Amino acid sequence: MHPATQKQTVLVTGGAGFVGSHLCGRLVAEGHTVISLDNYFAGSRDNHVLGVEYREGHTKDVEKLVPESIDLIYHLGEYSRVEISLTEPSLVFDLNTIGTLGVLEFWRARKCKLVYAGSSTKFGDGGLSRTATPYAWTKAANTELVKNYGEWYGLPFAVTYFYNVYGPRERSGAYGTLIEIFRQKHLKGEVLGVVTPGTQRRNFTYVGDIVAGLVLVGEKGEGDNYGLGDTKQYSILEIAKMFGDTITMLPERAGNRESSAIDISKAQALGWNPTKGVAEYIHEVTEMK
Repeated sequence: MHPATQKQTVLVTGGAGFVGSHLCGRLVAEGHTVISLDNYFAGSRDNHVLGVEYREGHTKDVEKLVPESIDLIYHLGEYSRVEISLTEPSLVFDLNTIGTLGVLEFWRARKCKLVYAGSSTKFGDGGLSRTATPYAWTKAANTELVKNYGEWYGLPFAVTYFYNVYGPRERSGAYGTLIEIFRQKHLKGEVLGVVTPGTQRRNFTYVGDIVAGLVLVGEKGEGDNYGLGDTKQYSILEIAKMFGDTITMLPERAGNRESSAIDISKAQALGWNPTKGVAEYIHEVTEMK
């Protein structure tokens, strides 16, 4: 049987989260046995997918919570907001350093493959962004730790980098992401707040494209630098204007990077390319009002 079609037992940390729930749905549809481990800090039971087995708990306790033999781990279950991480570094370290070490030790014991969801913040502003916030620093450090574990113990792994994911089940609020925050404000007829200077540029990537990339990397990816992002960049101000609402400029924020470098060549070599653009998505959601 071809490896790509072989049925596996897959662990998805953060499986009740935004990206994780979409990934779980795809894996179940392909016939895999899927276990989700989530502490529900960011995840939601509303995101549960039929056919997935859900375990609640901290990733540091993964060995106790997931006694099964696992073929593939997708480690998505970490703290994942940039600026607000400056206000709660101990929480970031608990989830992203202590929790991830637990997952890596589990990986070492199971001797399976690990796909790690790194953060594109480490490439921002010419690399300066990698130390700009507790979130960015812990994520950048974890990509190195994953690579080291792979080399120290001869374990298969791949590291992916997401670029500003948007789509159904995206969060708004204090831990929300930009497109959904703007969408919610648009639906309520509220003013859209853009952090000064508004020229900061981002690559926005549809969640379905991220999941397609994760599945490909899980099947065929080896090593670091699997960038998963739409190469077209937009400024935050350009995005706000697409919604057609009144805009107000907000004060500058620490940790808010100006730009991000993107390289998707390794993912493209596996056959991946983004298929949906953010302008198309914004047009769809604003037409639904």
